[in-house]
Amino acid sequence: MSGLAVRAATAVRSPQGRGPADDPAVLDYYRDLLTPFGEKPDEELLGRGAHVHHRDLADLLVADEGVGRSRPELLIVTHALPDVVPFTAVAPHLTDRLGGRAANFAIAQQGLAAPFTALRIAAAYHRAGRAAEVVLAVLEQTTLPTAFPLVQDTPLTDSAAALVLGAGDGPGLRFVRAHSAGSAAAALDGYGPGRELDEDGTLLVLGPWVTEDLPERTAVHRVAPGSYCTSLWLELADHWQEWQRSYRRVVLCDTDPRSGRSHVALFATEGKAATR
Repeated sequence: MSGLAVRAATAVRSPQGRGPADDPAVLDYYRDLLTPFGEKPDEELLGRGAHVHHRDLADLLVADEGVGRSRPELLIVTHALPDVVPFTAVAPHLTDRLGGRAANFAIAQQGLAAPFTALRIAAAYHRAGRAAEVVLAVLEQTTLPTAFPLVQDTPLTDSAAALVLGAGDGPGLRFVRAHSAGSAAAALDGYGPGRELDEDGTLLVLGPWVTEDLPERTAVHRVAPGSYCTSLWLELADHWQEWQRSYRRVVLCDTDPRSGRSHVALFATEGKAATR
């Protein structure tokens, strides 16, 4: 059985937010959430936030024609930062917008590792014959009830990306595998020693959190700062068609600034590249 390849994708950046809601239930929710930890919500910080809910991001992703016509059998929502207020189960909501028949769930509390985990799960479902089409959504909203340096100091912007992954033997940028290691250099060593990453038309896409010195390589695309877990996937959504025409392999790599652990995913356009 062939692997899952990118069939459609879309990216959303800095959408218009709802603005702060004059709803006592929201503050009550945050007080209940934070009080056991000796904290209280920062009402001024909340008031400055855009209040882009995960549901808003999901609806914007579905508005894209390529994503909107998908009818997946598996749908995975991933995020590293929580929703503004988790009053909507976003994975079932997104499933309802895309035909209503997909097994669906969310992956959170893994930092920027979450989309990589989702890809491995999607591949396992596909190998088991349980999903010929998969939608992977990566959501990031930045309105939080307390200060979080990663958000304020970077600064981060609200963003989201969606990939439609489908089976088939035709041309496409096909997911091969993903793994993690203690550093970007160690993670990339899994794809061949020395300069082998430079050979055979390989593009290395480095996320904004890769700060260590790496060996120079012929084809490198560096992602600009401004996002946490969405960065690589925004770029993939923007460039996947161009990259599948220009390269045999695309290697995505980023390092979680909170854990220091690096994550890598390999996509290939030819079967022989997938054997490496």
